[in-house]
Amino acid sequence: MQRVSVIGMGVIGNRHAKLYQEDPLAELVGVCDWDHARADAAAKAFGVPAYYDVQEMLEKARPQVVSVATGGHEYGSEHFLPTMQALEFGCHVLGEKPISNEIPEAEQMVAKAKEKGLCYGINLNHRFTPAALLAKKWQDEGRVGHLLFMNMSMWIMNPRETSPYFQLKALHPHTVDIMRYYCGDIEAVQCFATKAPGRTIWSTATFNMRFKNGTVGTLTGSYDIERGHPMERCEVAGTKGRFVIEDMYQQVTLYPAGDMERRVYANPIFGGMREFEDTFRNRIHKFLEQVDAGAAPDEIDGAGSDGLAAQKVLAAAIESLLTETVVYVK
Repeated sequence: MQRVSVIGMGVIGNRHAKLYQEDPLAELVGVCDWDHARADAAAKAFGVPAYYDVQEMLEKARPQVVSVATGGHEYGSEHFLPTMQALEFGCHVLGEKPISNEIPEAEQMVAKAKEKGLCYGINLNHRFTPAALLAKKWQDEGRVGHLLFMNMSMWIMNPRETSPYFQLKALHPHTVDIMRYYCGDIEAVQCFATKAPGRTIWSTATFNMRFKNGTVGTLTGSYDIERGHPMERCEVAGTKGRFVIEDMYQQVTLYPAGDMERRVYANPIFGGMREFEDTFRNRIHKFLEQVDAGAAPDEIDGAGSDGLAAQKVLAAAIESLLTETVVYVK
C-alpha cells in the first residue's frame, strides 16, 4: 500500500482523491491547494489534513506517491513546480495531462524523474480501458499485420477561450498518445485548423501524420461539438485486419482481412465500465499497481516520456499550422 497525496483540488484533483480512497493499494494522507477554501473543502470531504504549500505537505504527510492535478494556462502551466518538488523529495508522481504546456519544462520533469530513479506517469487514461487493451492484444497477436494507416478523432464542447492553440495542446495529448500506443513514434506532421463562428482560438483541427515505421494517419479534433454523442473513434488498419474502437470503451471490433465474420467486444451492462470516471479509476490503479510491485521507471505504462512525446508532436503541429508546411517532430 502506498501513502498518497493530491496536489490541486479542483474537479480533477477531487476525482483523484476519491479514487485513491477507494483503491486498496492507496492510503490518502493529505490534499494540497494554494486556495485555502478548496483545500479545506477537500480535506473535509476525504477526512485528511489540508495543506496550502507543497513543501509543507511533503514534509508533514510524507507521501510515497503524489498526484499533480493542478491546471493553469492551457491546462498545463502549473504542473512543473509541484512535480519537480515531489520528485526532488523522492515521491513517485502521476501527473495530469498535458505534462506541461511548455516543452522545456516537460523535458526537465522527465529528466528529474530519471535522475532520481522514480516512477513518473501521466494520466493518459484513454489507453486504460478493456477495449483499448483488447485491441492492443489483437495487434500483438499479429491479427492486424503490417500497419498501413490509422484514423483518430475526438470531439467535445469546450467554450473556453484562452491561447490560440488551447485545443491543440490541451485536448490532443490523449489522441496523440493513442496513436503512438498503436503505431509508434510520429516523425512528421501537417496541421490545418479553423475557428468556429464566435471563436477566437483554433477550435477545430485536422492533422496528417507519418510514423517512423512508415504508417500514415489522420487525426481530427474539435472543441465545438456538443457532448451526448460518441466523442472518440480510433481505427487502425494493417495487411491482416482492421480494428475500430468506438467511444473509447463502448465497443471494439476486429475486421479480419478476407473474412466476413468480425469479432466484437461490447462494454457489458453488468460488470463493465459504467462511466468516464472509470477510465481514471483504471489508470490510477495501474500506476499504483506498478509502483507497489516495484516496477522500474521505464516500465511505467503511460509514462512521463509518453506525455513529453505527445507534446512534441503537438508543438510540431502548431509550427505546421503557422508555416503551412510539413514539420518533422524534434
